[in-house]
Amino acid sequence: MPKVTYVQQDGTETVLDLPPGTTVMRGAVAAGVRGIVAECGGNLMCATCHVYAAEAALFPEPTADEDELLDCTAEPRRDDSRLSCRLTLTDLTRDLSIHVPGAQT
Repeated sequence: MPKVTYVQQDGTETVLDLPPGTTVMRGAVAAGVRGIVAECGGNLMCATCHVYAAEAALFPEPTADEDELLDCTAEPRRDDSRLSCRLTLTDLTRDLSIHVPGAQT
C-alpha cells in the first residue's frame, strides 16, 4: 500500500497509507489534510488541489487541461507542480512526498 507524506509549509507532516486507486487529493480530503481544498471534487475544474510532487515523474504527464489549470494556481507553479486529483495511486506507486502550497485560493 503506497504511503503518502503530506508536508505543510511549516514542516508538519501527515503520513497516510492509501489504497491503490485513490488519488492523492481524495486521500488528503478524506483524512482532513489542511491545504488541499479540492473545490471541484476532483473534476479538473479548479486548481485548489495544487501540490508540489517531487516524484511527479512516476505519474502520467499532465493533460492539456491540467497544464492549463496549473497556470492558475494561487502559489507559483514549479516544475514539480501537479493537481493532486490527477495523481492516482497504483500497486506500483512507491512512497510519495507531497508538499502542500501555502495557499490554494
